[in-house]
Amino acid sequence: MNKNIENSIRSIPIWNENIKIQTIDGGLTNQNFLIEENNKKYVVRLGDDIPEHNVSRSKELIASNAAAEIGLSPAVIYNTKGVLVLEYIEGTMLSIDSIVDKLESIISLIKKIHSEMSKKLYGHSVNFEVFDVIKHYAKFLKNHKSSYTQLLPSLLFQVDKLEINTSPYDIVFCHNDLIFTNFLDDGDRLWIIDWEYSGFNNLLFDLGDFASHSNFSENKEIFLLENYFEKKINEKLLLEFNSFKCAAILREAMWGMVAELTSKIDFNFLIYTQEKLAKFNDAYNKLSLK
Repeated sequence: MNKNIENSIRSIPIWNENIKIQTIDGGLTNQNFLIEENNKKYVVRLGDDIPEHNVSRSKELIASNAAAEIGLSPAVIYNTKGVLVLEYIEGTMLSIDSIVDKLESIISLIKKIHSEMSKKLYGHSVNFEVFDVIKHYAKFLKNHKSSYTQLLPSLLFQVDKLEINTSPYDIVFCHNDLIFTNFLDDGDRLWIIDWEYSGFNNLLFDLGDFASHSNFSENKEIFLLENYFEKKINEKLLLEFNSFKCAAILREAMWGMVAELTSKIDFNFLIYTQEKLAKFNDAYNKLSLK
């Protein structure tokens, strides 16, 4: 572990005893650490604002506090610039294999995000409407002479079609990064973590993003929608869902494009981008045939 990071963690003023620090793997836009102080455990998240990804740590704090208040997420213990200390939840991250058995519970948590989070947001929250985010990425890539610049006009043309399919639409507060590893199972219940991309968006983005990360079949997607809305779904809603799912996949791909230019983390963003682009093209082509 970097000595400066260790010193930074040890200097957090809430510790009363000597602490043990263990790295938690997995963060691509932040660094996470498990802290043990006597018999108590905490999670420390270190990360600065990332304007190119619309990540604001002050907005993440607002969302984290709101999520904790309604029982979705662990409590915030301490925060300062670039540092967030959270209650540690003893549990395991979900996997693609474990999602199916937990799907009804997951749907309940997602509905709670959409229906209750906005009532508990104290401070200035943020929009994360996917089509605006994609256009923000496109401008950043063009301005920084990305190798993907020539691809942008065709991608933006496809985005316009997706936006037409979904407009006009309402927005609610969304998590915007519902990958299965952001769900924790403590044996009794599920928790949702990692609010750095949260903001106001269309609820179908969250559902499409979750379905895409979980590699759901069409039948499983229909199950997701019918249980979320508690009714049979029609073709219009299915078109909107699939359009937002395409947009969610493209946002991931363009996130990768930007990370190729800006990230200093040892991770193969090129392969990540190519995999997401292929997945987007497949989903978009299927949508075009319907």
